Amino acid sequence: MDKNLTIKDRILYFLENQGIKKTDFYEKTDISASNFKGAGLNSELGGDKIVKILTVYSLLSPEWLLTGEGQMLKPAASPSGMEGDGIPLIPDHAMAGIFQGDISVAELDCERYVVPVFKGADFLIPVKGSSMYPKYSSGDIVACKKIPLNDLFFQWNKVYVLDTVQGPLIKRIGRGSDPDHILVVSENTKYEPFELHISQLRAVAIVLGVIRLE
Repeated sequence: MDKNLTIKDRILYFLENQGIKKTDFYEKTDISASNFKGAGLNSELGGDKIVKILTVYSLLSPEWLLTGEGQMLKPAASPSGMEGDGIPLIPDHAMAGIFQGDISVAELDCERYVVPVFKGADFLIPVKGSSMYPKYSSGDIVACKKIPLNDLFFQWNKVYVLDTVQGPLIKRIGRGSDPDHILVVSENTKYEPFELHISQLRAVAIVLGVIRLE
């Protein structure tokens, strides 16, 4: 199949190939039909919606849907011991569990896919909001590697996922005013930088890369 097709193009191809009615698809995924008509067909599909599609249609290959690589459908049966292959795609509501060390439970309900360039990533999460635009758009998926707090140091100007008392943040990190603070920076200039005390960090992961969604 043409790898230049968009994710929405591949979804429509999947529905047609599997004989799935669009009305059934919209109902089961809670996705509006307007996303697949007219100008809506050219808009981005959020990461949360992609997670929902992969959950409802469990035989659909995440790698094929996101990148166009590989087969459209997963093998009918996986060899024993292969269930943990690939990087788990974590929905928003499961992020706290990942950061709090409950990853073995959270991963059981997550779709996985293999992206060789992100070897070593612990999980993937969808980007929300516009604070990191234009580097990341809402709906993009970033690959992350957890960093132990007892051996923490920041590479200045790199992007990290921070778990704080106010929830997870995806931000660029700069040097703070003293060793106990870091500067939290958004790519979107409408969001002002702010300092955060190291003690406010409950968990940290570095962003290894991004899967840009059409």
